[in-house]
Amino acid sequence: MDIILVPGFWLDASSWAAVTPALEAAGHRPHPLTLPGKESADAHRAGIDLQDHIDAVVDVLDTLPGKAVLVGHSGGGAIIHGAVDARPDKVERAIYVDSGPLGEGESINDALPAVGDEVPLPAWDSFEDADLVDLDDGLRRDFRARAIPEPKGVAYGRQHLHDERRYDVPATVIACELPAALIREWIDAGHPFVAELVQVHDVEYIDLPTGHWPQFTRPKELGRAILAAVDRTDAGKA
Repeated sequence: MDIILVPGFWLDASSWAAVTPALEAAGHRPHPLTLPGKESADAHRAGIDLQDHIDAVVDVLDTLPGKAVLVGHSGGGAIIHGAVDARPDKVERAIYVDSGPLGEGESINDALPAVGDEVPLPAWDSFEDADLVDLDDGLRRDFRARAIPEPKGVAYGRQHLHDERRYDVPATVIACELPAALIREWIDAGHPFVAELVQVHDVEYIDLPTGHWPQFTRPKELGRAILAAVDRTDAGKA
């Protein structure tokens, strides 16, 4: 199975380095992506918006001979949902890592402080405690050293969706900083945060208790969770 891995804010393809070996060992073909404007700290970010990142994922999908699984971490969840909307017939499953699908007209996070055309990684004390669980001092140093500013247009841009067949694509939510039970409570209460997720016809949940960056804090467990979702996808095709 081809598995496209979309990083969250401030991260590039290398952020998946500790996760991909498990996928390869299971016989899959991971495709970790570095999205436009994230090539380096000096990359051009002016004019790059959310649709550009969605288009970059769609371009990879279109090169593959068959269907693929999409994995999106954090803000990458909005990006893969846009790709599911653009190519519902090309996606076997969407896997949201501590994230979920972003609805029509919503932004990923337009409250993040921007500097010109980019959003730098904020200070750690601007994050919630739940975000930082298991992210020890060494991991924080490594993260900050690798962090690349996010294009402002990606963080602030609005999602635009067109094809309701996106709701037919099975989804997996890997719940990290918030347990799956809480997400289900939000769904039952009609919380706007899950308004798009609730419309997906087939959703499963996997709890992976840690902070917001499991690819750093619990990469082996994240790899196993992704594999479990892919295995269920394959079993459903049998």
